[in-house]
Amino acid sequence: MKVTLPELNWSYDALEPYISAEINELHHSKHHQTYVNGFNAAIDQMEELKVQLARAPSPSIAREIIAVQQNLKFHGGGYTNHCLFWESLAPKSLGGGEPPSGALADAITSQYGSLENLISLSNAKLAAVQGSGWVFIVKNLQNGGKLDVVQTCNQDTLPSSLIPLVTIDAWEHAYYLQYHNRKMDYFKAIWNVINWKEASRKFNDS
Repeated sequence: MKVTLPELNWSYDALEPYISAEINELHHSKHHQTYVNGFNAAIDQMEELKVQLARAPSPSIAREIIAVQQNLKFHGGGYTNHCLFWESLAPKSLGGGEPPSGALADAITSQYGSLENLISLSNAKLAAVQGSGWVFIVKNLQNGGKLDVVQTCNQDTLPSSLIPLVTIDAWEHAYYLQYHNRKMDYFKAIWNVINWKEASRKFNDS
């Protein structure tokens, strides 16, 4: 079984002017596709190495398995995180940027005072990413389902106890063609196309 590139339910230009069509096309069809290909290749390599290890165990095969595990983590993380990223976005015509309602809105107000405060905290976490990484607004199942804002490095993924509600890519490829070195402008702009309806659904379903 192979993973595949998820289809988007909006066109590449649907998030303009906040995220350009050029960035979305490159990000989705090239960068995300690279992680899909890399993850599938690593799975195939791992299966072959398992066969070799069963036939003739050796330290060299063990080292190869360890190396492939790193590829599985990196490309698998890139595949997974980008899937979550696309789910977190929606054009204005599909409700992008509309504030959350219901239980999620109540949780945000209870913990942070306002949606604006949560966004400010998230932007601070995004600005603090050194190099490449991600910021997630999550529902923390180990903390009674409270909300939290979590930062990860490179393509690291979240533990299963953290349910990702909103996922934001802080890698340069997510913004540089449009925003260049003004990454804070990208972090501020992206909230105009955040899919809070999907975030609310995930909050209610977890």
